[in-house]
Amino acid sequence: MTERDLKSSNMAKAKALPVGHYRGLGVWNFFFMVFLYAPIAVLIFYSFNANRMVINWTGFGVEWYIKAFNNEDIQDAVWNSLIVAFVATGVATTIATIGALILARGGNFKGKTASLGLMMLPLMVPEIVTAVAVLIFFATIGLNWGLGNVIIAHITFCIPFAFMPIRARLEGMDTTMEQAARDLYASEWETFRYITVPMLMPGIVAGAMLSFVISLDDFIITLMVGGAGSTTLPVYIYSMIRRGLTPEINAVSTLLLLFSVAIVTAYWFVSKKSNTKTVH
Repeated sequence: MTERDLKSSNMAKAKALPVGHYRGLGVWNFFFMVFLYAPIAVLIFYSFNANRMVINWTGFGVEWYIKAFNNEDIQDAVWNSLIVAFVATGVATTIATIGALILARGGNFKGKTASLGLMMLPLMVPEIVTAVAVLIFFATIGLNWGLGNVIIAHITFCIPFAFMPIRARLEGMDTTMEQAARDLYASEWETFRYITVPMLMPGIVAGAMLSFVISLDDFIITLMVGGAGSTTLPVYIYSMIRRGLTPEINAVSTLLLLFSVAIVTAYWFVSKKSNTKTVH
């Protein structure tokens, strides 16, 4: 065996080392997972408490879920959350797709690095800073559209979340099909419509789902810029907590958690499918 083969074999073994190889790492990993997910498990458990007292377990019951479903204020908050999430996701994904096409397929142009930095800036700026900045901007221009203000703010910080998977998909796409279409006298628009968009669609769907769950779960920015009649579900849950803890809060929080987990799981499968297609 040559020295090169020996080095390659050692590298392969190093990559295949199990977690248990590092003494104590498995134990620390276990305690980390317990610390991270135990509060969520407790919340879900007590959402089925038949007693009105949150931490006084008296029996299993689902009446708090029924009460939450029949609560008109919660229904209005859910409706507002869905309106904001769907509109913000659609606009943010469209802008992110255009931006990704320009930055990934537009070649080198002046200001490309700065444009990429501006596109990703909301990810690096603390959310409270973004909330205050947007609030000051709305107050300066006198914009008071109620739920419209929340939608505009959500579009702002959802763009980079949609942009990342779309740009990653574009950079990993094979351009052979597009070149073949152009060789067969397809116009630029026809190539984009029938070749580029279908190949890019997994990235677009993944970016849209990620933006949707980010918008749906947002609290700080919504609380800062939202006015009367624009209460979303996270903000309503916060207002319920201020009045006192009840199993109804646990039930609503559990439903929101499960819905968010479902979207994130779907996003993971779509991203995995997208990456697999890109490799093949």
